[in-house]
Amino acid sequence: MQYFKVTLIRSGIGMPKRVNGILQALGLHKRMRTVYHPVSPDIAGMIFKVKELVAVSEVDYKLSQKEQHELRKPPKGYYVEIPAQEAGRI
Repeated sequence: MQYFKVTLIRSGIGMPKRVNGILQALGLHKRMRTVYHPVSPDIAGMIFKVKELVAVSEVDYKLSQKEQHELRKPPKGYYVEIPAQEAGRI
């Protein structure tokens, strides 16, 4: 099953009530919030109404909150970067 991955990029503050109502119906309450909705004409129409405020992609499966959190974590440890000029000497 295909899903729309919808992320609120810009806030709905100052927008008409209709636009804020659509954001609420999509489940987008805060900036950078990501929600998944099954692909359907109804959802596509709602996304089209707020296309300037959201980023949308189509994915094969939805991720849980925990999976999203794990993807955003930086890798553990640290990197030692050596400038290209010094790399030739080593």
